[in-house]
Amino acid sequence: MPEWQTYSLSDFLMFAPRTYWRLVELYNADVWPAQAAVVAVGCAALLLAARGRNSSARILPALLAAAWAWVAWGWLHSRFATINWPADYAALAFGAQAALLAAFALRRDGLPAAGSSSAAVAGLALAAFAVLAYPFTAPLAGRSMATAEIAGLMPDPTAIATLGFVLRASPAARLVLLPIPLLACCASAAMHWTMSAPLWWLPLAAAVVACGVALASGRR
Repeated sequence: MPEWQTYSLSDFLMFAPRTYWRLVELYNADVWPAQAAVVAVGCAALLLAARGRNSSARILPALLAAAWAWVAWGWLHSRFATINWPADYAALAFGAQAALLAAFALRRDGLPAAGSSSAAVAGLALAAFAVLAYPFTAPLAGRSMATAEIAGLMPDPTAIATLGFVLRASPAARLVLLPIPLLACCASAAMHWTMSAPLWWLPLAAAVVACGVALASGRR
């Protein structure tokens, strides 16, 4: 028993932080120039959400479903699992979220917005942060832009953007669509904290904000 007390979380990490970020860099190089297209689609999604048109109720969950499906297969299963076998379980969770979002996209009313409530405004701000600002956290954390994390290609900004877009939806839809992104943010924060990443707290902060906004709007 005493020997277990000498271990820290970093001792259970299956890869070195340098190995992880090198894998991200190689992944970004492999999918280039998809980054530009994905950011453009993200901006279009933000515009649709801001305008609140009826067509966005089915388009937004369809786009999010595609993003979660790609991250599940393209990053978690095909890349990250090569250095961290539990990533395959995360890929299953991301696949499940993709299926849930696709189910909403196929509904006649899609993912109806909750109107111009404070939750919708906060959600749009959170989604905009994930799509437009999150890639630039790489240099803030002392890394090159070659390791930038893009919403739709990497787990963290994809989960944060989803939290934002889903906050605009009805309380019933939030109950279905928020749990997996919230868990993804918490798991990522734990992993990055173990890696001693300077901005490990960002996904956790996004999860806390999303929970706070959802609870506050639910009470109203």
